[in-house]
Amino acid sequence: MQWSEMFTKGNQPSQSQIQDFVGCPLWGDLDAHLQQEYKIKPKMSHSSCAMDGGMWKGWNVKYQKGGKSICTLYPKQGYIQSLVPVSLQDLGEVELMLPTFTAYTQDLFAQSGTYRNGKSLAFMVKDEDVLQDMKGIIALRAAKR
Repeated sequence: MQWSEMFTKGNQPSQSQIQDFVGCPLWGDLDAHLQQEYKIKPKMSHSSCAMDGGMWKGWNVKYQKGGKSICTLYPKQGYIQSLVPVSLQDLGEVELMLPTFTAYTQDLFAQSGTYRNGKSLAFMVKDEDVLQDMKGIIALRAAKR
């Protein structure tokens, strides 16, 4: 069953229900890291977006600092789908960090379009290495908030 079918707009999931659905320890590790390292609380939000076949539809978890989005997590079975915005001002710094990132993250950065506000990196976090890349970009974003 799809996430958006399990938890409709009127049926908000709990943190433990999200963890159970994802079934991957990376979710809990990332959530704890964001809350402890940056002192930010997760905010549940519901999206009815049908883009990309409804990939972004359903409940998601937003992390914001200083009124700016740090990242948004979308529960998926077995992994984390995450959007991490990179502002135009931060693009150069992220480009300098690219050689230290996995081939996956380097390709993701190269393939993501640049728009008037920067880039939105749509990570599929399935392993610790990609999670570390994402944390590196988040650290850059959070430091400026």
